[in-house]
Amino acid sequence: MNRVSRRALLASPVLVAGGRASAWPKADGRIKITRFVLHKATLRWRDLLFLEVHTDAGIVGLGEGTCHDRVDVVEAAIRWLEPYMQGQDPSGPEFHWNRNYYGLTRWRTGPMLMTALSAVDIALWDIEGKRLGVPVWRLLGGPIHRRFRVYFSHWTNEMKDRTPAGFAARAADTKAKGWTAAKWSVPRDGAETERIGQTVAQVEAVRKAAGRGFDICLELYESFSPRAALRLARAVAPYDVFFIEEPIQRENPSAFRELASQSPVPIATGEGLLSRFEFKQLLDANGASIIQPDVVKCGGITEITKIANLAEAYGVEVAPHQPYGPIAHVASLHAMSVCRNFIIHEWEADDEALYAELTAGKFPRQQGGEVALPEGPGLGIEVDFKEFVRRYPYRPRG
Repeated sequence: MNRVSRRALLASPVLVAGGRASAWPKADGRIKITRFVLHKATLRWRDLLFLEVHTDAGIVGLGEGTCHDRVDVVEAAIRWLEPYMQGQDPSGPEFHWNRNYYGLTRWRTGPMLMTALSAVDIALWDIEGKRLGVPVWRLLGGPIHRRFRVYFSHWTNEMKDRTPAGFAARAADTKAKGWTAAKWSVPRDGAETERIGQTVAQVEAVRKAAGRGFDICLELYESFSPRAALRLARAVAPYDVFFIEEPIQRENPSAFRELASQSPVPIATGEGLLSRFEFKQLLDANGASIIQPDVVKCGGITEITKIANLAEAYGVEVAPHQPYGPIAHVASLHAMSVCRNFIIHEWEADDEALYAELTAGKFPRQQGGEVALPEGPGLGIEVDFKEFVRRYPYRPRG
């Protein structure tokens, strides 16, 4: 977009989308967006990016644009959006989503741009809830769900003993703390037969230690061919594995269709898909029985609810991807509260206590394998960004 058209769009009272003109939401003088404030931190293996959208009414909306190893690019994309949002009434997240996605540029997709759009969208929902004094889930028409089953994600990250005995001890301890499901990454090194053999030994140890009431989820991080992924699925099927995640490269819906049609274990995927349009290709291919949209990558609260509703029409369940910060976690819960086909939520258990501390105890904590829906206005949490960044300063890569 050249400078002339950019200025014109900033000043224009209408947005032309799909050939039709739409009036701006009326700014009634009570609330307008004034500025964006961004905070970056590095927590363990993740670079976190938080957004504050400030208004002249003193209401501040919280968003998150975390993107591993790429937060500087997302930060630039959010800054690009800022002048288009300044001076605007933040009400109407759906309007702003359509404007930001369709109206500002034809070059609208890609993970960095969608992450930036998601961060702004989440913050706008937070503002609207705070302005009206209600939780976001109320604005969405919910809740259907007030409690959400969660699985312990990155379950082996802090493990020292990677033997079957170590897995058994970890499983028994995790179950004793109330968890009913966990996910870990299968071995990365070695020949195919060795990797599958090690995975089977781990799964067998966990199943024996935790029993049938504990669900096992396996992260394959796109590291298998369709043939090898099917071989692994058949090898772990006797142990009642809940799902195998991203077994093959995400770009090939037809390959997912072939794998899903033969696999004795449910296939889960979708963390890298960026919109309902990309998910439709997977759903049309019958490529997964569980999809994993990411509220920070797929377009925020506005879009993830559309994706879940679309999947329901295909009989597909939703288990959102969520390994990020506290804002992203609760934003995803609000969205899932109105989705009938929600099944289980990814949860960063190793960071739960920290997130609770830095949100004055408002971040949900796991009890009995579940977490509760936040009840406060907006997203229901506030974050001590100053303390967060002090403890976990951002460490640029390279």
